Amino acid sequence: MASDAGKKRKPKVIRTDGATPEGKRGKAEGEQDARYYSEECEVDLRDPIKDYELYKETCQELQRLMAEIQELKSRGIKDNASEIDERRVQSCVHFMTLKKLNRLAHIRLKKGRDQTHEAKQKVDAYHLQLQNLLYEVMHLQKEITKCLEFKSKHEEIELVSLEEFYSEAPTEISRPDITLTEPHQQTLARLDWELEQRKRLAERYKECLTIKEKILKEIEVKKEYLSSLQPRLNSIMQASLPVQEYLFMPFDQAHKQYETARHLPPPLYVLFVQASAYGQACWRGQELSRAPEGLWDGAHSFCSPPQKRRRPTLGVQLDDKRKEMLKRHPLCVTIDIKCKGRELRVLYDNVLHLTFYYLMNLNVMTVKAKVTTAVEMTTAISAGDLLSPDSLLSCLYPGDHGKKTPNPANQFQFDKVGIVTLSDYVTELGHPYVWVQKLGGLHFPKEHTRSPADNSLSASHMELTVKLLRTRLQSRLALHKQFQHGVVPVSSECQHLFPTKIVSRLVKWSAIPFEDYAELPYTKDVVEAGLAEDTHLYYMALIERGTAKLQAAVVLNPGYSALPPIFSLCLNWKGERTGNNDDNIRAMESEVNVCYKELWGPKPGYQLLTNQLQRLCMVLDVYLETEPHDTSVEGPKEQGWANLSFFSSGRGPMRLKPFKFNFPQGFFSHR
Repeated sequence: MASDAGKKRKPKVIRTDGATPEGKRGKAEGEQDARYYSEECEVDLRDPIKDYELYKETCQELQRLMAEIQELKSRGIKDNASEIDERRVQSCVHFMTLKKLNRLAHIRLKKGRDQTHEAKQKVDAYHLQLQNLLYEVMHLQKEITKCLEFKSKHEEIELVSLEEFYSEAPTEISRPDITLTEPHQQTLARLDWELEQRKRLAERYKECLTIKEKILKEIEVKKEYLSSLQPRLNSIMQASLPVQEYLFMPFDQAHKQYETARHLPPPLYVLFVQASAYGQACWRGQELSRAPEGLWDGAHSFCSPPQKRRRPTLGVQLDDKRKEMLKRHPLCVTIDIKCKGRELRVLYDNVLHLTFYYLMNLNVMTVKAKVTTAVEMTTAISAGDLLSPDSLLSCLYPGDHGKKTPNPANQFQFDKVGIVTLSDYVTELGHPYVWVQKLGGLHFPKEHTRSPADNSLSASHMELTVKLLRTRLQSRLALHKQFQHGVVPVSSECQHLFPTKIVSRLVKWSAIPFEDYAELPYTKDVVEAGLAEDTHLYYMALIERGTAKLQAAVVLNPGYSALPPIFSLCLNWKGERTGNNDDNIRAMESEVNVCYKELWGPKPGYQLLTNQLQRLCMVLDVYLETEPHDTSVEGPKEQGWANLSFFSSGRGPMRLKPFKFNFPQGFFSHR
């Protein structure tokens, strides 16, 4: 409102500095010197900074005058009235100065706003011009893009190259004198030549159709001849069956197998084809045989529509869904792997029967194993689960336990029907090992849930897997034979590893479960190191010499003998001694666990376990022979039974005993 009042305020008249106070002039004295001015003009002539300094000085003077007036009034002297009036007049003058400065400030503010408004209008005008120019630029760019993206019909036609065009096209079409300098005429000429060529090809196409119809008629005639030939061939094959049996050339049986194999699902068919190819290419072709088996009628009626039934209850529905989820294909493939054996100078065949199944809804393959021996083998209690189908194929490849499905999509399928894990059904369905999937050409990377059967994947794993299976069967049969006889004596090739006389004897060898092994106090380090898993085999050996009893907890890896057994020892003699409280017991463990390569014997090293047990008996003799004997104590003595030669009974601060046997010198030394 102060600014509005300033706008309505009229110009004022201010006297010059030389005017006297009493010099008031009337209208009649207009001819005297007087100046009329407006405060808007004065604003341009005055310096705002000086006005601000004047404002501060005026305020300070007002404060000073008010303080003096207050002081004079507080004194209460009547003579001070003139001084108070004088100071009041001075204060009024200063108030007039402040009002003038206030009006000047409002005028400056108004002028600043006006100038700002004018500048904004200019900026808006320039901005509008800029927007118009940008719009025109955008419009021109769109038009340019349309022109550049324009495609003619002839651009979709694949024309011959320029060299070929000028070399093959006639002169009346190519017109090189014109087309070489004008691209447009050149393109028209190339299109004319393309049209001419297509007319010729169309005529050639009609001629080929006529020839094709003629050939089709000839094929029909030959088909009729071949269809009449089939019954004759069947009668010839039937008549040649006795000859095939006599010459061991079962062509008819192989033909029936291939006819049945046509109905196999893709993974089983890939397995059948690759196994057949490997069996034929192997120089011992009779060691691997394969055949498709199963319910033939079920394979034919597999795609038939289901029969209508009454609606079952919720529980029955869930059971039906589980059965449908775990449904196997009615056909399977059986592979027999033969391994040569010898018993009393008679050769015989041990056969590993592998039956492969395909779970259609889960898109995985499973396998069941069975071992048949030509010589009847009694099952020893100490053998444990060596030939059990659940452990025979376990960890054929490292980490492949066959308890979980290798297909990541199956877990979502199991959640829908309430199946926790596939391991609850492996007894009925078989084990879904990863190597089984690879033999069937199935591969389940993380980013895919279903992949077609791949012949190359199966072929790349067939030979190695068959070798591993044969090696696994041979090692298990060798272990079974040792356990059957209570661990056979040391072979003649390994006699030099031990002294001639060993007093300690193996008196007990038995299989134990994993839970019992894990509860033993001296096997804690092996379990914590991850060297003992539930897929391994566990045994307990007892070696005695007098009153000394050495217990050995053994972990047998499924990959024996490529992976050595691990022994954990506990000696009960004058107290309980283990690797935790006796450094020599730890050294005895090192003799069989660390230095096992000395005990491998002849390849493929199936005598390793026997040699390790024999070395345990040997080091127990050394341990007891080097112990100090107290003659004052009565009772059975364990020292002095074996004639062992050694230079010193202990070495170093831990007094380690000389467990290393030196052949042929026949003495013991420290490592």
